[in-house]
Amino acid sequence: MYRTHSCGELRINNVGEQVTLAGWVQRIRKMGGMSFIDLRDRYGITQLTIDESASKDLNTAAEKLGREFVIQAKGVVTERTSKNSKLPTGDVEIKLTDITVLNASLVPPFTIEDESDGGEEIRAKYRYLDLRRNPLKKALELRHKMAQEVRKYLDGIGFMEIETPVLIKSTPEGARDFVVPSRMNPGEFYALPQSPQTFKQLLMVAGYDRYFQIVRCFRDEDLRADRQPEFTQIDCEMAFVEREDILNTFEGMIKALFKNILNLEFNEAFPRMSYADAMNFYGSDKPDIRFGMKITDITSLVQGKNFPVFDSAEYVGGICVEGAAVYTRKQLDELTEWVKRPQIGAKGLVYIRVAEDGIKSSVDKFYSPEDFTAIAKTMGAKVGDLILILAGDSKKTKEAAGTLRIEMGNRLGLRNNSVYAPLWVYDFPLLEWDEETQRFYAMHHPFTSPKPEDMDKFNSSDKNEIALVCANAYDFVLNGTEIGGGSIRIHDSVVQQRMFEVLGFSAEEAAYKFDFIINAFKYGAPPHGGIAFGFDRFCALFGGQETIRDYIAFPKNNAGRDVMLDAPSKIDEVQMKELCLKSTVTL
Repeated sequence: MYRTHSCGELRINNVGEQVTLAGWVQRIRKMGGMSFIDLRDRYGITQLTIDESASKDLNTAAEKLGREFVIQAKGVVTERTSKNSKLPTGDVEIKLTDITVLNASLVPPFTIEDESDGGEEIRAKYRYLDLRRNPLKKALELRHKMAQEVRKYLDGIGFMEIETPVLIKSTPEGARDFVVPSRMNPGEFYALPQSPQTFKQLLMVAGYDRYFQIVRCFRDEDLRADRQPEFTQIDCEMAFVEREDILNTFEGMIKALFKNILNLEFNEAFPRMSYADAMNFYGSDKPDIRFGMKITDITSLVQGKNFPVFDSAEYVGGICVEGAAVYTRKQLDELTEWVKRPQIGAKGLVYIRVAEDGIKSSVDKFYSPEDFTAIAKTMGAKVGDLILILAGDSKKTKEAAGTLRIEMGNRLGLRNNSVYAPLWVYDFPLLEWDEETQRFYAMHHPFTSPKPEDMDKFNSSDKNEIALVCANAYDFVLNGTEIGGGSIRIHDSVVQQRMFEVLGFSAEEAAYKFDFIINAFKYGAPPHGGIAFGFDRFCALFGGQETIRDYIAFPKNNAGRDVMLDAPSKIDEVQMKELCLKSTVTL
């Protein structure tokens, strides 16, 4: 056998045993007549030693070793004279009697250490080497444990794990589909699923009332730190349920993950917040509630004082930054330029300092001390605090204030990754109107049910009435990141057809794209709903990180490329002809 033990297994009670280990050479050190070799595998590191009494052949074999050589090592477990408390195996070492090189290695392009000297691009190119490093090993171990806990929890309450197809029909709503040409059906294409949405609903129609799947999904969209073209969802659906049933079931799953993975207990129910409150007080539908600094509407307090910027604004709102009155004029000017960036979109920034010697502001000449005192009181500001105010269009200004709030939270160290603040957000708008195309789009997807109390508005012919309809939908938010989202679904074929009508689909178009599910609803579809969690994001947040890449074995870069495989890549003319494809790209 190649090994009797792993490199993370041996302890003081193994002293005296003859053992065989196999792994990668982490490093080699020489001290006088002694040689020390750190041997690493997935389970840990064990120190191997060669002393003055070792044979010439053994010393010669050791001389030929290099970093990342794969070797087999035989010897006797002995107690270390100089112990290493940082290693689980640090009380022992192996006095070598034999070394066999199983495979030599080129010198790796970066150090295989916790803190590597390799940049992101080179480590991505040699991802198989990067995966040998402890941080990535721990990330994938965490991912594995979370997957097992999800399966254990859901299996324990009667859910079935059922696989759904990967080659499906393209229904271009939302993000772009990845499409796959069909050789046997020339000129026709499959799509890769953005989610198994329609299949899990069909499983409810089929009577499988508790379904889940840890499933790969695909979206052809622009990338960022928490987004990849292929990603993994914990996808779930339940029949004969209302919103409370869904939230309670999956809050239980989330609490089990916190307890069994992070040893954190949440004894209270997770807080809940309406979409309207989230936007009004946090400027975001995924608020980070680890810290306060809520947005306050002060429009009525500041208008009518002859300050044109505020008087002409639809909305004036601000945040109170505790203890930040010490900000200098230079820092405030920098912050003003920061909010003017295109991605923030504010026209400017007004500040009010609440100091020991009185209240100072960038708009002193327009307001009296009594005006500033009223603003400070409304915003809960005390001595030492700084008020930052934005004005303009209501929606955009709230969003800008929300972005400013997060930035100040970052600058003041209020967003501690070891603190977890879960939140349910509900009552989202069902639809959003697009002026350019002059049509409604589904905020979630076209299978989300309107809230029962809004059905009259939903069936109205008045566009303004329809715009007020709330979705029977909910998101799970953790530390300002949307981790999961779901809804109670439409299960009535008439309501589903009305949804397609509101979305601007002709009867023929709706039938072509979705006839299968409309027909299925005519055969006894139960009330049902579900939720899907972004598994990659979940893992990253449990690991205390914002980027998901380390929690995916082989991720893509920001351009959607796999630099290790050099994919995507061109295919040859034979394949192109076989698939009835013709390139229009000129290189």
